[in-house]
Amino acid sequence: MYLNKPFWSDAVKAEAEQQSPVAELVKSLDKQRLYREVTLALRTGLHEARAEFSFLRIRGLRSILKFLRSVAQSDDTINLFCHSQSIPALQVVPILLQHSLKEAEDQSVTNLNHIFSVEPMKISSPTTDAERAIALRVLEGCCLLHRESTILAHKHKAITALMNILSTRGVLEQGACLDALVAIMLDSSFNQMDFEECNGIEEVALLIKNTQVEENLRLKCGEFLLLLIGHVNGRETPPMMTIHDEIRQYLGEKSASLIWAASQFGSTLDPEQRLTALQIQARRVLESVDLY
Repeated sequence: MYLNKPFWSDAVKAEAEQQSPVAELVKSLDKQRLYREVTLALRTGLHEARAEFSFLRIRGLRSILKFLRSVAQSDDTINLFCHSQSIPALQVVPILLQHSLKEAEDQSVTNLNHIFSVEPMKISSPTTDAERAIALRVLEGCCLLHRESTILAHKHKAITALMNILSTRGVLEQGACLDALVAIMLDSSFNQMDFEECNGIEEVALLIKNTQVEENLRLKCGEFLLLLIGHVNGRETPPMMTIHDEIRQYLGEKSASLIWAASQFGSTLDPEQRLTALQIQARRVLESVDLY
């Protein structure tokens, strides 16, 4: 759901600049309207994201993803979204990890006791690849827009779930998973420590070294390592040397040195140039790995 612009906003724009009482009233009403639309979009999307059928969950997740893209266009709507995430009934991250991103074994039927009971057992359809990929994009967006969502992700063991996806699922989900990992670990020491405990560097190194894996995914792994060392790690006592040693252990000295050096540059570039530079450096990392 996109946040709609009120039809009367242009008519009062000139008057709003004069700070008249009418303009203040209009501004207040506009804020209330935005908040109603934010809560409505979240309630509608989350209701379907909890559904028993995968196609309904996908529809709800797509609605939330469109909503997040709309929210990102304005500081006012970002603030309203952040405020909404303080309300448990509107929190997105827990729903993602309890439904679309829960581990596969959690979705299996462990016994048949429900056959002999009075109340029927609720069985949800298994999560599809498309559903899981969209859920990862929603998780990424929530953590980028609302930093406290990374705390919720830690409480619900998001890193463990994502590392399981990275090591067992397909290319579509793995690529989205790497992007979500960056968003979750950005300035979050708890999630960074969870990543270390899950041997995250080793898992990424296995993917980037595997020549049977699609090249685009291997390049994505290279970008992930560059971002991990250059931007993600924000702990007061960051285990930079530990990460560097792990990369050297799994990818070789040349690749480790290249990743370390490349991650130290590019902060003065504009976003588009920075993205291009990241892609070029990831290509160089991949070439160095192939030579190792």
